[in-house]
Amino acid sequence: MFKNPFQKSKGEAQSSSPTVLTGPRIARHSSGWANLKKQLLTESGLYILDIGPTSPTNINLLTNAGHSVYMADLVPEAQSPEWMKKPTEGGDPVFDVEGFLEHNLNFTGREFDAVLLWATLDYLPESLVQPTVDRLHSCMRPGGKVLALFHNKQTGENTAYCRYHLSETDAIDMQGSAPIPLRRAFTNRNIEKTFERFANCKFFLAKDNLYEVIITR
Repeated sequence: MFKNPFQKSKGEAQSSSPTVLTGPRIARHSSGWANLKKQLLTESGLYILDIGPTSPTNINLLTNAGHSVYMADLVPEAQSPEWMKKPTEGGDPVFDVEGFLEHNLNFTGREFDAVLLWATLDYLPESLVQPTVDRLHSCMRPGGKVLALFHNKQTGENTAYCRYHLSETDAIDMQGSAPIPLRRAFTNRNIEKTFERFANCKFFLAKDNLYEVIITR
């Protein structure tokens, strides 16, 4: 089963057009995916949240393995001025965090076994980072896994916003997407603090300036 929770009913404000994937696919070895794949491609009947632009590759791979897949394209959605509250007189605009979470991460009680978070947190506004992680914690089953990627540099190669496509191998394909700037680079300590409500973090080293973490709920 595949479900996109962002499909708005008639009469609701529409977000910007779907994210366009413009770049070529570039394969990279993913130790995090290799680790999580053992579970996702051997078990069945899991509920999986895949965060990013719609990827038919991911949907087909996961549904063919017998899972239910939900999609959430948080990063481009967070760029929309729709989520900026009008400031009080003389004040600065404030991001509508609760409105954003209710609209984009409300699964009406659904609990997930796995979340493919990718590099989402590196591109979200600061006010959304911790609330997004806390919302994911609340909608995951104990023992559920999060696959997250983080940049250790804010400039240089592999800092463009990308979609990550799964495969049956230990590789994932990176594909360039919307021109959204990288907002931050995380340290291991930053990651552990951000996910402190989770049980543990398992870090994987990588040769490029992306590194990967499996976080257990």
